[in-house]
Amino acid sequence: MNVECVVAEPAKLGESPMWSVAEQKLYWVDIEAPALHRFDPASGRDESWSMPEEIGSIAVRGRGGLLLGLRNGLAFFDPASAELTRLFDPEADKPDNRFNDATTDGAGRFWAGTMRMGTPLDQPQGTLYRIDPDLSCRPMIDGLWTTNGLAFSPDNKTMYLSDSNAKVRTIWAFDYDAATGTPSNRRVFVDTHGMAGRPDGGACDADGCYWMAGIFGGELLRFTPQGVLDMTVKMPCRTPTKIAFGGRGLDVIYVTSLQKSGEEPDPLAGCLFAITGTGVTGMEVPPFAG
Repeated sequence: MNVECVVAEPAKLGESPMWSVAEQKLYWVDIEAPALHRFDPASGRDESWSMPEEIGSIAVRGRGGLLLGLRNGLAFFDPASAELTRLFDPEADKPDNRFNDATTDGAGRFWAGTMRMGTPLDQPQGTLYRIDPDLSCRPMIDGLWTTNGLAFSPDNKTMYLSDSNAKVRTIWAFDYDAATGTPSNRRVFVDTHGMAGRPDGGACDADGCYWMAGIFGGELLRFTPQGVLDMTVKMPCRTPTKIAFGGRGLDVIYVTSLQKSGEEPDPLAGCLFAITGTGVTGMEVPPFAG
């Protein structure tokens, strides 16, 4: 197994890696120095587009371009022209909230959660939304502090969601009706209290196992569909934030990270990493169908 830093210029808060099968490139974001990045593993080049506000999540669109989750709502973005087309903000009444983690299901629906920036209030302010291809938007789950860990199993019958807030630190699994886009039977999949890291971004591999980026724990954890830990990958920084499977065989694991990691020196925090040789193959995250 080999863990390599492929983008050494640190991001303040690297997040939301998304592999484009069509382009064979990796999109990712820096939330706190707001920018969309695109890494080309063939050339090693990382290019970026500045964003007008915090950018938390992205999805590749089937018809070209990207769907972005920003501080002030959703937008389409065309990398070729750098044109940003704003769509709507489901939380215009919550100016301190922004979009955070997101993914798409097998039908091309966009699932994206929100969180409050800055000092938390006494009650959680985050909500998980489902955005359908016709751009209708439905709140599905509320009462979340820091929405993270969104992923779907290979058969689209299980949805995963986590909350990385220090008081919660839990990954849930849901039964998922792919025909209607409805999760049910919420249950604890993994409680990470007692583990080194909190559950940040997640992904499923082709075997149906769930991968968790353990932020502040410096490791990636793989759990079987039964919630049993069966693989640990140690990272060269304490702050991995999310993973994405990429490469032509979807056998490269890309990992974003957070630069700020506390008082102890962490020189590679904020870098983008590529992991090879795990023997694990991932899945293509379906493009947004809208």
